[in-house]
Amino acid sequence: MSGQGSTGNVIAALCSFFIPGLGQLVQGRLLMAIVQFVLAGVLWIVLLGWIIHLWSILDAALWKPPLNAA
Repeated sequence: MSGQGSTGNVIAALCSFFIPGLGQLVQGRLLMAIVQFVLAGVLWIVLLGWIIHLWSILDAALWKPPLNAA
């Protein structure tokens, strides 16, 4: 995937809009996907999951792959 603002990041952000962490999973970032999914689930119990949900969307949209990545 290309850098920030690429089509891949837009798709990842849309995925995270529906399920927190799904965009990170699409980008191949399994650990971050698990963290965001679990945090959102736990925090939705106390009605604060929207914070993680927004973080997940922004993280997917603004993520830049490392420079040495293929």
